[in-house]
Amino acid sequence: MLTVNHYRFRIILLVALLFTGSAVFAQTAYQTLATRADSLYKAKQFAASADGYAEAFKIEKKNPLDLYNAACSFALAGRTNQAISLLNEAVKNGFDNYVHIKQDSDLNNLHETKAWQQLVAGLAKREQKIEAGYNQPVKHELEEIIKTDQGIRTEYIAARKKHGFKSRQTDSLGKLMMHHDSINIAKVSRILDRYGWLSKDKVGDAGNQTLFLVVQHADLKTQQKYLPLMRKAVKKGHARASSLALLEDRVALAEGRHQIYGSQISAGATPEETYVRPLADPDHVDERRASVGLAPLAGYVKEWNITWDPEAYKKQLPAIEKREGFTSSPVR
Repeated sequence: MLTVNHYRFRIILLVALLFTGSAVFAQTAYQTLATRADSLYKAKQFAASADGYAEAFKIEKKNPLDLYNAACSFALAGRTNQAISLLNEAVKNGFDNYVHIKQDSDLNNLHETKAWQQLVAGLAKREQKIEAGYNQPVKHELEEIIKTDQGIRTEYIAARKKHGFKSRQTDSLGKLMMHHDSINIAKVSRILDRYGWLSKDKVGDAGNQTLFLVVQHADLKTQQKYLPLMRKAVKKGHARASSLALLEDRVALAEGRHQIYGSQISAGATPEETYVRPLADPDHVDERRASVGLAPLAGYVKEWNITWDPEAYKKQLPAIEKREGFTSSPVR
């Protein structure tokens, strides 16, 4: 299975335009249902997850990652015909991760069907045509970069959960993560300076997302340098608006401004230290998130055991601003 913003081979994001009227409501309702279906998958309630995706698709049926995720839930629930149908829908809407679909154990019970063989054969031919236009050396370099970027973060998170924030193991891995980041930033900077923001049809989807992840994990000066380049890439369809939103938030906070999309969380050792970092206009954050393809904030912050309540947050915000050294508040 795959994740939104982020694929379920678990890219870890350690972490505007406004629609109006019914368009916002429809998109937010869809994302709420899709997010709930994903939560049910994580809880291994596959039949309920499949039903949840089916409800979401009554509103909208075009997001390739959601279609793929739904196919996984249907497959695990034993509903093979619907799973195959959703996989074909995902491919029709742009899903092209041939390597992952072959390796995904969620789909194992589809492998003996004729429809699966036809699907995989068609994807293989499509992959060959697509890869003919790749910058192969850069693609392979980015694939190696993402292994170190994500590998060390997986170890760091595991150590933090097992040993705590201030443990020797966590501290050691944190320093190693910073070392890897400095090397990766230098490599990605050379790529961006030479080629610009490469689209997925030049380096594949994982390679394209690696550019964002490494910049997201870089120092502020590097982020400020490449933020305008990513904005242009999004306008051209060469990068994801949802990823840009995370970078916009991170840069805003580092510059002493309030974040816009609520993507940045202070994940501390205690509940008091875990909160949504200073956010502008909390009442309309879900509209802004919907405009860039992000799910509602309430579902997102559950990962940190945060309950999202805009009214309560507005009361807490002055204390949060003070904790983070903010000297002024935005218009609320």
